[in-house]
Amino acid sequence: MRILVTGAAGFIGSHLAEALLQRGDAVAGLDNFNDYYSPARKRANVAALMAYPTFTLYEADLRDEEAVKRILAAGHFDAVAHLGAMANVRYSIERAPLYTDVNIRGTVNVLEGMRLAGTPHIVFASTSSVYGKTAQIPFVETDPLGQPLAPYPATKIAGELLGYTYHNLFGISFTAVRFFSVYGPRGRPDMMPYMITDSIVHDKTFKLYNAGEMWRDWTYVGDIVKGVIAALETPLGYERMNLGRGEPVRMADFVALVERLVGKKARMDTPPAPASEPPVTYADITKARTLLGYDPHVSVTEGMTRFWEWYQAEVLPTAK
Repeated sequence: MRILVTGAAGFIGSHLAEALLQRGDAVAGLDNFNDYYSPARKRANVAALMAYPTFTLYEADLRDEEAVKRILAAGHFDAVAHLGAMANVRYSIERAPLYTDVNIRGTVNVLEGMRLAGTPHIVFASTSSVYGKTAQIPFVETDPLGQPLAPYPATKIAGELLGYTYHNLFGISFTAVRFFSVYGPRGRPDMMPYMITDSIVHDKTFKLYNAGEMWRDWTYVGDIVKGVIAALETPLGYERMNLGRGEPVRMADFVALVERLVGKKARMDTPPAPASEPPVTYADITKARTLLGYDPHVSVTEGMTRFWEWYQAEVLPTAK
């Protein structure tokens, strides 16, 4: 297959591109290497990809309509994995214009480029945050949306709706995969596994909302990538589905796991959770199991052990 991966220099995007290349696909990666976090780390993420003769890197911004159209027209792609976006619920709270610009206009540019190029299928990276503070536990795809708690999930709901529009009008197959608390090697510095680990290592204080009495459905990046690849291989017309582990972990227990791995105690403030934070995320993965054969198997202990090994090898040496 010929696949365009947007956000290919990012955490999940670089893992996805690498897995596709390893199995023999031709991959084009699009990324603008912005400074939301270290561009050097993003360069490191794509370094291994550059060794593959079947990989092409495009440095472009999703908001550049003409550039996106040119890339899609030239690539003759079988499918697009649209992972490029401004992420992070908390960071989005006072930055709605930026998130709207990148995540909504950027997604329209990709869909328009696909329409003009005749690209038949897209897998769109959505988020568990679209469910907000739902009373439906576990989270199931039939739950009506419409009460996002921050700009980031609001833009992802918009992306899912735009996907239906392009499916309805132009026949593009659109699968939205809702990621649940993805973690693992190459994890971003703004994500909780990295922040907790880094804070414990350097004896810094971090915030643990509600004294850790919150639950998150931590899902290992390798399991997520397998789900995305299955979605790329399986055009379904228009679908939305959860990609999680289906086993929420209490945040206080998650911190205790990191403490054991690092061998040090955490320093924490424990304020009440802000309005942007749901108390629980919990994926019902029945649909993904049924339609994609999705079968996450990496436990949070195993996955965080792999993350800790990566952190020691790649992050600690650069911090000295």
